[in-house]
Amino acid sequence: MLRVMNDGPPAIFDAMFVVVPIFIACVIVLGIYTTIRNRNALKQAGYDPITAQVQMADRLIRSQEHPSLESRLKELDDLHARGVISAEEHAKARADALAQP
Repeated sequence: MLRVMNDGPPAIFDAMFVVVPIFIACVIVLGIYTTIRNRNALKQAGYDPITAQVQMADRLIRSQEHPSLESRLKELDDLHARGVISAEEHAKARADALAQP
């Protein structure tokens, strides 16, 4: 008759009980570290870390409603270069853009 001796779980299980908790601890520490770095970066950029997504969305919407003078002038130059508007229209639109506050 053959007897199978069971000395307990294989050594791999013992190793996993050490490696898995260390891995989980590293993931938690990395998560805390990146959260703190993101929070500090948001504060330095002038955002409230708790409402940063709303603030950034608001700034994006406002910037699209009122394009910067530089982007408006580039657009006019591009339209003139492609022949969409004449030199006179370009000069008038450019003067109007520069006159706006």
